[in-house]
Amino acid sequence: MNTAIQSAPAAALSAAAGVPAPAPDTPRLAAGIAVGLLAASIGALYTVFARWGIAHGLHAPDLTALRFGVAGLVTLPLLIFAWRRDAQQFTSRWPLWLAISCLAGTPFGLLMFGALQFAPPSHAAVMPFAAMSVAGLLLAAALLGDKLTPRKALGIGVVLAGLVLLSGIQADSFTWRSLGGDMMFVAAGTLWAAFGILLRKHRLDPLLATAVVSASALLTYVPAYLIAVGPGRLLSVSSQVLWAEVLVQGVIAGTGTLFTYATMVKLLGPSRAAIFPALAPGLAALMAWPLLGHAPTLAETIGLGVVMAGLIVAVTVAGPRWPGLATAARPA
Repeated sequence: MNTAIQSAPAAALSAAAGVPAPAPDTPRLAAGIAVGLLAASIGALYTVFARWGIAHGLHAPDLTALRFGVAGLVTLPLLIFAWRRDAQQFTSRWPLWLAISCLAGTPFGLLMFGALQFAPPSHAAVMPFAAMSVAGLLLAAALLGDKLTPRKALGIGVVLAGLVLLSGIQADSFTWRSLGGDMMFVAAGTLWAAFGILLRKHRLDPLLATAVVSASALLTYVPAYLIAVGPGRLLSVSSQVLWAEVLVQGVIAGTGTLFTYATMVKLLGPSRAAIFPALAPGLAALMAWPLLGHAPTLAETIGLGVVMAGLIVAVTVAGPRWPGLATAARPA
């Protein structure tokens, strides 16, 4: 018995003692950072191709329908397979799956899309990502016991400063009209952070969570889009534009964004994972150079560097150490 206790992993002993688990080991941290960079790159790619699609006649609701519709169709077989294999995991936990769908599905998309009608683009590069980072940090501390350290708070502060510099946001852009859009951006970012909290708290499978969110959006947003807008604009653009957006918005972004973020949460925790989307605006500025002919400005380049510096500070912060914990757990 004593041998079993002495050889138990530190994470298990921490859980038994009611304290937070130690920080992830180096391979796990490295894997989480790699997935985070991939997630930010997908977000940047989605943004650039959204601008490209709009320049070729599509509107934001059309791109959102492609994203939800294609992702829902791609992941639907997975959801059906999971249901046939174990339907009880859905029927017994339906409130949890409903919450996941609301946090990262149609309501999130509607808030992000609706905010663009009121707030300028510079605000879109700051507000939702600021909300993701801050809400992820606070919710993880309050609900998961993820310690709020000064270094982690400093890192997020640097990230937010980099976002402001990158976006070129100006004081005169804050109006009563933009305030409504900003509040919607903040609400969307908070929903996304809460999505990460539920993923971590209930240890949900990233692939299954992606399938549930995508299928729920397919069944809610897409029918509403077809009734309110119709497929006219989608059918009127060239096949090259349509299929490029199907691939990027639906397959890569629609499924990849959810899956990579859920995997990040599993590897790094929700507070750290919520910081990586802040890289997307800066990476989008770099990707827009060959596709849209927009060379990154000096402010955008410096802003991206500042965001990356803040991310490194916040993500690589050492977790709590518990020296003597294993010794204390041994029977006298």
